[in-house]
Order: sequence, then structure tokens, then C-alpha cells
Amino acid sequence: MIVYPAIDVRERRVVRLLYGDPNVESVYSDDPVAVARQWQDAGADWVHVINLDGALGENESGFDTLHEIAGTGLSVQFGGGIRSLDAVQRAIDAGARRVILGTLVVNEPALARQAVERYGADALIVALDAKDDHVATHGWQEVSSWTPAQLGKQFAAMGVRHALYTDISKDGALTGINVEATAALALETKLEVVASGGIATLDDIYALRRTGCVAGLVIGRALYAGMFTLEDALQAARE
Repeated sequence: MIVYPAIDVRERRVVRLLYGDPNVESVYSDDPVAVARQWQDAGADWVHVINLDGALGENESGFDTLHEIAGTGLSVQFGGGIRSLDAVQRAIDAGARRVILGTLVVNEPALARQAVERYGADALIVALDAKDDHVATHGWQEVSSWTPAQLGKQFAAMGVRHALYTDISKDGALTGINVEATAALALETKLEVVASGGIATLDDIYALRRTGCVAGLVIGRALYAGMFTLEDALQAARE
């Protein structure tokens, strides 16, 4: 089970939003590359980088930050504002090993097949972020008619292999991960699901590990708030 420390970038600052609300942010650093090196030194192989400026439609500066973080040698899972196949290409050119597709493929699911054909299944991960059990888009500011399972099955049929699942009601709140919904999505869709949103203790990681069907997890606020160390999280994911 892969552990992805989160680096959410807004105006070159490392921040965390509460429930995805752009008006409720905590700032942890003004140097995202230094934060990436910190996680690398603690044992991370991957980082999960979100360009909040792009996700919220504010600007596209995140590609420069992506390039710098990829230059550390870390594998970068990158998303935020990826709303065209050209943007996918820009992210890959900037060093992303895996690109998160959200609004783009929720609005036009057939584009997922095109993306898989062009870049390969391992270069992509679809975001199935849920608000009231429906997939949210546009930086979580809009809600679609799709449930995560409905959309996930469509993507799986198109050759998609990886999915990122976030229960938005828990994101950034340190209230615990939605283990049951995450595992159910993985079992129902057969996708390799990465869990995100709400991890607060090592028990959350152990619970995900015990499901036997979750491929990874993103940890954000819990690491920045010092609830546990990344070293302990990596160990819990292995046990």
C-alpha cells in the first residue's frame, strides 16, 4: 500500500483546505520543494501534488512547481485544473509520473479512453471525489449526477486502472478516513483505489491495510499537524 504525502500548492504556498473550501485554508510553508524534500528524506517514494490554483481556476503556475518537485527524484502524482488532454501532456512534460483526471473525464467520460490510449493506464488516475455520494468537480465546487461506483465502472471498462477516492465531508477535518466506502468502491469497480480525506491516526492506515483491497492512501493535514510521523505511516502501511 503506497503512502502519498500531500502537497497542496496555492500561490507557491503549501496549504490545506477544510472540506475543499478555498476560504478556509491553513498555510504550512512557502516552499513546496523544501516540503517535498522533507518527505523524501523521511522515506517517501511518491508525493501527491495538487495545484489548487488550477483546480479553482485561478492560474496555471502549478506546472512550474511540479517541474521543480519532480526534479528531486520523487514520483509525483499531480492534479488540479487538468481539463484537457493538452494539460495532461503539459503535466507529463513537467515531470508528473501520474496525472489526476477529475473534471475533464467526469464531464466527458469518453476522454478517459483517449487518455489511456495516448498515455497508458499507469500514467493516469481518475478522481472520484464524493460529496453526498455524488462525484464533485471544478475544485469540488460543483456536483455531478454520477455516483463514484457508476463512474468508476465506466472508467474501468475503458481501460482505466487507478482511481483516487475522497470523501469530501472528511477532507482536512482529521475525523477519520471512510474505510467502508473506499473498500466498497475498490471491490465494486475492481480499480486500484487510493484513499484520501480525513486520515487522523495510524489506526486509519491499519484499517485501510486490513481491507486488503486499497492500493494506497494520501495523507495531508495529519502529517502537517504532527499527529504522527511519515516514517510511522510508512511502517503502518507495510505491516
